Amino acid sequence: MARNRLYHDDVMVIGLGRFGSAAALELTRLGHRVIAVERDPALVDAYAHKVSKVVRADMALANAAEMIRAIDPKIAVVGVGSSVESSVLAAANLVDARVPSIWARALSPEHKRILERIGVHHVISPEADSGRRLAHLVGGKLLDYIEFDDGFAIVKIRPPAETVGFTLEQSQVRRKYGVTIVGTKAPGEDFTYAVPQTKISAHHMLIVSGPTELLERFTARP
Repeated sequence: MARNRLYHDDVMVIGLGRFGSAAALELTRLGHRVIAVERDPALVDAYAHKVSKVVRADMALANAAEMIRAIDPKIAVVGVGSSVESSVLAAANLVDARVPSIWARALSPEHKRILERIGVHHVISPEADSGRRLAHLVGGKLLDYIEFDDGFAIVKIRPPAETVGFTLEQSQVRRKYGVTIVGTKAPGEDFTYAVPQTKISAHHMLIVSGPTELLERFTARP
């Protein structure tokens, strides 16, 4: 379980296979309250003490939408990897329950099209994304996330409030948080490498690099 909560949204993760379990564990580490739903009793037992709650249930059943409404998650991740039919039915139940942000793993381009058509908000292709990267994106703070093997990452974010209206020299982001604003981009403008005199506006997107743990703390700022 995460000791210091950086995020506070409840997230439902359906399926604890390789993809779903990676997302569930990383979401938990980031501070989300994770409610995992899994049919396999062995996996239910294996993750019972690793996430906030594990429920043994089949989310492809017709009455699953009622359970989803009772839990009322703000975010849901469909990590089912063994059956396109189960994935689509689980996603449809999430859509019926009006979950505000639904993420799902697609097993093929055809599967992706179906998920998009039934109303899934974000469809992840396994060859392009991983459960770990997804965990950083679902909170809505990060617009993109690339992590390297040595615990270093680069992210694209909207500017935290404390940086807006100030130059980088004034806001002292590197000194305070140990991360570096590499560049900025405003709508309709080219990417610009950051210098101490770069002034941040609310319209900028920031490219920030640094150790993963420090980036997580910086990007959690309001």
